[in-house]
Amino acid sequence: MILFPNCKINIGLNVLAKRADGFHDIQSVFYPLPLKDILESVPASKFGMQLTGIPLTGSLSENLCFKAYHQLKKRFPGIPAVDIYLHKNIPIGAGLGGGSSDAAFLLMLLNRQFDLGLTNHELLQEAMNLGSDCPFFIVNRPCLAQGRGELLDPVEIDLSGYRFMLVHPHIQLSTAEAFASIVPSRPALQIKEIITRPVASWPGRLVNDFEEVAMRKHPLLQSVKKKLYEAGALYVSMTGSGSSFFGIFEKDSRPSISFEQDLRVDII
Repeated sequence: MILFPNCKINIGLNVLAKRADGFHDIQSVFYPLPLKDILESVPASKFGMQLTGIPLTGSLSENLCFKAYHQLKKRFPGIPAVDIYLHKNIPIGAGLGGGSSDAAFLLMLLNRQFDLGLTNHELLQEAMNLGSDCPFFIVNRPCLAQGRGELLDPVEIDLSGYRFMLVHPHIQLSTAEAFASIVPSRPALQIKEIITRPVASWPGRLVNDFEEVAMRKHPLLQSVKKKLYEAGALYVSMTGSGSSFFGIFEKDSRPSISFEQDLRVDII
């Protein structure tokens, strides 16, 4: 069985408060985009994972797909062993949620493949045990995310009439360091209110609290944002805690940007 886990972007990201459990309360709109990995599960004599595409760092046991399989195996001991084939196309450590998406899609894949009978609510709970961003990919539609990112309320925002340009500068930023650099605060305007306005009115109103810190540390990111606007973007922002940026363009535009550095650019 094969599925195609997609990425997401953060449309606005506000860090509201630090919680007693050490995490932070945030608010953001998670928006899915069709930049995808490839995920396949095949019954096997013993568990295995084959990784292709963008190289992954770290041990296999730290991979969220590895954790997702063994988490379900603990709950359903009768699940057969599988070979998992994961082809990475979504940039890693980029704020696009690729690893979280892979894990959430594997939960759904195994649920179908082996008729586990997990309800959508149960899949959300399993996903939450893997990471704060994972539940979104079970829902996989535009949502206002609150709490740690796991409290999801669908929102009516349709950007299918626009073109997106994703730029990944090949800079991996530490999420823990990013949160440590933020002074939590509550914005005057709520994200869910701002997104009801035209996209061209978002600059200066809809912000990612991590962006300024990241751009101070890595001046290249300032250049990326500037060039996206110069290319005609209506709105530009960093996604997640970085380091990818996205620009939203009119649908009939043909944006083109030349960077001195070898950066990855995807137009969707």
